[in-house]
Amino acid sequence: MLLRLLTFILLLAVPAQAEEEIVLGLSQREIDITATFIGSEILVFGAIKRDRPAPEGQLGVIVTVAGPDTPVTVRRKERRLGIWVNVDDVKIAAAPSFYAVASSAELSKVLRASADMVERITIPQVVREVGTNVLDSKSFARALMRIRAGNDQYQRLEGAVSVSRDTLFQTRIQLPANLTEGFYVTRIFLTRDGNIVDEYVTTIPVKKVGLERWLYNLAHENAFWYGLMSLAIAIAAGWGASAAFSLFRR
Repeated sequence: MLLRLLTFILLLAVPAQAEEEIVLGLSQREIDITATFIGSEILVFGAIKRDRPAPEGQLGVIVTVAGPDTPVTVRRKERRLGIWVNVDDVKIAAAPSFYAVASSAELSKVLRASADMVERITIPQVVREVGTNVLDSKSFARALMRIRAGNDQYQRLEGAVSVSRDTLFQTRIQLPANLTEGFYVTRIFLTRDGNIVDEYVTTIPVKKVGLERWLYNLAHENAFWYGLMSLAIAIAAGWGASAAFSLFRR
């Protein structure tokens, strides 16, 4: 009897294997920002590993790519006495510099709202305002999301994840040219009937290289010499343009 009890306790202590697990691949393990960088595209692909037949329920795959978080202050301007002035502002505690969420179907069909609140998957969940006396503070967060969506910094890509035979999946995420340096966290969620059954997380480092890295370091570590160099370049460019114009007039 004691042996059976100990065996039962050990079985409870061993974590249960997930029925479905994500096996992931990435087309790029890092992204270099150069002087001629105009954006990049990453291919996220993978497979769903199973030790038994697929369970019942609608399958969903969600892929998110998030850039480094930064605090943001969003201001609202109004025209008063013929002058545009700041009248209200709301602080956003942490908003990703880039965020893309791609899904195999409409997000409302593959992700429950309760799971979204816990994992913070959709764009409204990752952008949250804090500490404000403004009554319509949520409108400031929506304005930030609208502006960044217009610059391709925030992307909602419903139906962009293709799933083949309920096993293989892939999607492409287009990264804009104005990337912030840092680690980009890639998360893949596997859902059944809107509930998350597995998650995979990895990171993609994005860094400046070559001339971009040298200029960045010079600007932040030797601001005086960077200023002198910028001034010299501006003077040389102005003189060159003037000389070229004089020759053209002749």
